[in-house]
This record gives sequence, C-alpha cells and structure tokens, in this order.
Amino acid sequence: MIALIALIRKDLILFFSDRRAMLLTLVMPVILGGFFGFITGGSGSKDASKILVALVMQDTHVISQKIASGLKSESSLQISELPLEQAQEQVRKGKLNVAIVIPAGFGESAGAALFGGQAKPELPIYYDPSQSAVLAMVKGILTQYVMQSVSAEMFSGKSGLTMVDKNISDFEAHPEFAAAHPELKDFLGSLKKFQSSNLTKSAEKTDSPASAGKDASVVGGLSMPFVTKDQAMVAGDPVTARYNGYAHSFAGMTVQFILFMAIDAGISILMARRLGLWNRLLAAPVSLNTVLIARALSCALIAFALTGIIFSIAGVIFKVKIAGSLIGFVGVALSFSLMTASFGLLIAAFGKTPEAARGISVFATLIMVMLGGAWMPSFLFPQWLQNLTLIVPTRWAVDGFDAMTWRGLGLDAALPAIGVQLGFFLLFVSLALWRFRKQQNSI
Repeated sequence: MIALIALIRKDLILFFSDRRAMLLTLVMPVILGGFFGFITGGSGSKDASKILVALVMQDTHVISQKIASGLKSESSLQISELPLEQAQEQVRKGKLNVAIVIPAGFGESAGAALFGGQAKPELPIYYDPSQSAVLAMVKGILTQYVMQSVSAEMFSGKSGLTMVDKNISDFEAHPEFAAAHPELKDFLGSLKKFQSSNLTKSAEKTDSPASAGKDASVVGGLSMPFVTKDQAMVAGDPVTARYNGYAHSFAGMTVQFILFMAIDAGISILMARRLGLWNRLLAAPVSLNTVLIARALSCALIAFALTGIIFSIAGVIFKVKIAGSLIGFVGVALSFSLMTASFGLLIAAFGKTPEAARGISVFATLIMVMLGGAWMPSFLFPQWLQNLTLIVPTRWAVDGFDAMTWRGLGLDAALPAIGVQLGFFLLFVSLALWRFRKQQNSI
C-alpha cells in the first residue's frame, strides 16, 4: 500500500509541476467550450438567427404581392429581393440559404387552380444543399402565406370575383359541363354572392372615417386554425429558467481534452519503456499490478480534478449549474475518470512506439468524441447512427453530464451512464493487464 501511494503521489507531482501542460489542459476546454456554447445559443438570451432568403418577383399580380408581403413580415426570415441570376449565384456561393422565385402569371394561375381544377403553377425554389433542414422550414412558411394570400383574394378580392365570373361564363357557354357538375355551379354562384357582399362591406369600411388611413384591401383568407404555445422543458422554473448551451459544450470539451490527457499518460509509459525506465521500475520490489493500478488511479484522480475545475470555471463565468443530482454528477465524473485512465493504459499496452501510438490514439479519440455528441448533439445524427453510438463510452459520458447539468435530472438518470462507463473501465483494464503480463512473460 505504501508503494502504491508513493507511485500515485509521484505521478501527481509530475503532472501538476508541469504548469504549461496543466494550464493548456484547463484553458483549451474553457475557450472551446465557451465558443461552441456561444454559437449554439449561449445562456438562452441570444436571439435566433434568421434564415437568409432571396425573393425573385417576376409577377405583379395582387396575390403574388400579398405572398411577398407575408414573407417579408415573417420574423424568422430575412428577405432580400434580387434578380434571378444574382439570387442563384448567392445561393450557389453559400451566402444565402434559399431563393424563392414567384414566376410571371403565378397569382392568376394559383387562383384558377384553387377552385377551377386548372394545372397547378410551379414555384421554383433554389437552395444550398448543405441547408436541407432550412429548406423544409422555408417551404412550410411559404405554404402558409401562399394558401392565405390565394384564399383571401379568391374569397374577398376583386380578382377572385373576376375569376368566378369567368368560370360561371364558361358554365353558361358549355351547358353539358354544367349539367355534369351542378354542385360546382351552385357553389360558384354562392361564392359570387359571398364575394360581392365582402367587397361591399370593404368599400363601406374604406369610406368610413374610422378606417381612414388603413389598408382595406388586406382581408384574411384561410389560415392555420391554431397557434402553438412553446415551452422549453428545462430544469427549474419552466417560466423563468432558460436553456444554457454552455452546459453541453463544456461537457463535450471536458470529455475531449481529458481523453487527450489520458493519451499523454499512455504515451509516457511507452516513452519510459523506450528509455529503460519502465524495466528499472519493474525491477524494484513492486509488482506489475501495483505499478499499473497506481498509474491508473493517479490518472483518474487528475481527470476527476480537471473535470471539477473546468466545470467550476464554467459555473463562475458561463453560469453553468448542476441543476440535477450533485451525487449523480460526481458519479458520472468519477466513472468517466476511471474509464479515461483505463483508456490510457490500453494505449500503453497495445502501442508499439510512442509516435505510432499517439497518431492512432488521437484518431480513435476524435472518432469517439465525435460519435459521443461532444461536437454536436447526438440527436442530430441519423437514427441508425444514434443507435450505433450507444457502444461508445463518450456518448454515455456526455449524456450523463447533460442530464446532471442543464436537464436537471435525478440520480436515476445518472446510473446508466455510470454503469456503462464502469463496464468500459473493467474491459479496458482487463485487456491492458492481460497485454502487459503477456509482454512481461515474453521478456
């Protein structure tokens, strides 16, 4: 036990005496965590960025003008009217997300297609292929304003009355068609009466003093029959509490840079082996198990201390709070630290040379960090990839830290993350011990 404590103390002194390396291990996750947290929403006070949309107006019909006015009034869009060629070029260069073209004759054709069964006109949309999610949102917003503008004009506008008169004239010119569709003829007659009544009321309001200065032509058409009431499900008071994007980014950057620290710990064993220091250490009256356990425990203690310091800085500067179980947070941090330490031993056990081992282990770490959701939340992955990442220990570490910080969940939410990471710890330690014993027996 004395030898074990002495070896642990030696490793701790060596690490904390290297102030440059220690500060780098602390400063880099804080800087990157702050940066990624800021661009993903920060503490919740940051306004959502608008979707940059080019609008190409090739039609002067009143319906098209109403669609354009509706799109410009949408708070989530930033509309710029541009010529077609310039809009296409801006989207191609990635400077705009989407370009919407309202072609000539669209307003009249859309009105005719609403009731008359005419061919549906096309609305060309050009989009950046890297912004496919944005395209879906823009198409939804566009659909809303097209339906509202077309229906408003067809039910209450002058062009709608003209369109209905034309359809009624077509019925009178083709009695055989009217005989085959008597319901449609009756509907158009009723619609004409409704339109005439709306136009009369609109004219009366325009002439009244109370409506002076108001635009009487703006009449509501078909619209969404509901409004949503959005409420973020976060820890604390659901009214006053806000999502803190820094919490997730610090969880991811902490996992990444502590794993890098484990790589250095594993490489240091390979360097000691190259210099002959490892054989001298094993020649002392200390067993191989004691040396490896001491190295693992010292690495785990360093990782746990760094996790606490990084999250303390995140709490003071970026207001990241442990809104869930404190015991659960400590459990996640400890299990992650042990898993990290065993990962370092695994690198040392299977590494051939320090140079080759560093390259392979850095690549493996970056893959684990990426799949673990440290760079971007794992729910953005395809479903099959989300299921695949469950075999990656970093996924459980990041999710565990998220659950104990901004999600504000209890100890029960931390137990799966703790259990899985301890399982990986036992697996990595077993493989490392087996490999070290095999190498020692072959000498």
